[in-house]
Amino acid sequence: MKVIVTGAAGFIGSNIVRALNARGVTDIVAVDNLARAEKMPNLADCEIADYLDKEDFIARIRADEFDADHAAVLHQGACSDTMEADGRYMMENNYRYSLDLMDWCQRFDIPFIYASSASVYGAGRVFRESRELEGPLNVYGYSKFLFDQVVRRRLPGRTAQVAGFRYFNVYGPRETHKGRMASVAFHFLNQYAKEGRVRLFEGSDGFGPGEQVRDFVSVEDAVKVNLFFLDHPEISGIFNVGTGRAQSFNDVAVATVNAMRRARGEPPMTAAQLRDKGVIEYIAFPPQLVGKYQSFTQADVTALRDAGYRDPFLAVEEGVGRYVAHRIEREGIR
Repeated sequence: MKVIVTGAAGFIGSNIVRALNARGVTDIVAVDNLARAEKMPNLADCEIADYLDKEDFIARIRADEFDADHAAVLHQGACSDTMEADGRYMMENNYRYSLDLMDWCQRFDIPFIYASSASVYGAGRVFRESRELEGPLNVYGYSKFLFDQVVRRRLPGRTAQVAGFRYFNVYGPRETHKGRMASVAFHFLNQYAKEGRVRLFEGSDGFGPGEQVRDFVSVEDAVKVNLFFLDHPEISGIFNVGTGRAQSFNDVAVATVNAMRRARGEPPMTAAQLRDKGVIEYIAFPPQLVGKYQSFTQADVTALRDAGYRDPFLAVEEGVGRYVAHRIEREGIR
């Protein structure tokens, strides 16, 4: 199987490449922009057939100068910084790039599987794949939203699979390069390992301290969804990828700390005990996030289940525990 993975050195992309390798697939064209070289280690343990810079790749796609003999394109490449203020860059990188790549796939009947985002729902409280529920709060969300609208219009006349995934809050291995945009589980583990405590936001939007809730989904599950659709090119549409269960930031903090304590041979503690000992502390809600912060997300996964995906999703307690164990093993964190 010959496949193209864009954003291949990124978080979800590199996990997809690794999962394809586990299936014995190595004829992979990995596309990314390594101007930020810190992403390179994500590909160091992967087997690929070729690497292409994103700018070279899309130029060749737009000129119809790229080999069309591929089984699928898994398009994970995007700028995912929700605080990025350069709207022109965001729209070119996330919207126009995706549109041109989808057009190319449609011309050559190549399945196109792409990354959307739960950010399209903005401050909504119902997270179902329906236009009236969508209202992005930033240009990143808008870039994803606008492309999804094009996909919706074109689905009836498609020549090959087009499947988009609205990822909720994904965490897991290979996200170190994301820096401040990495998951809260990543930052909680770093804080606890360095300082012996984790910091959460005070209450906001009617939620108590650390009680803001989101749908935290393991990258393991996000990858499994991608591979399911790769195996089923007859299925198209736009789908939420989340657990369907909202859990609090306190839950993530407790799971992170207790996974580390388990690795140290220490007994688990409750959230109340961790607060009493100062391991969990709360900081003021940043004013720059007011009106731009999702205090509640919970994927409606009905469409995904109706499409035939049946595997269970990892809850925070298990998924974060596995993630912490992985980082301990790979990075020697103690």
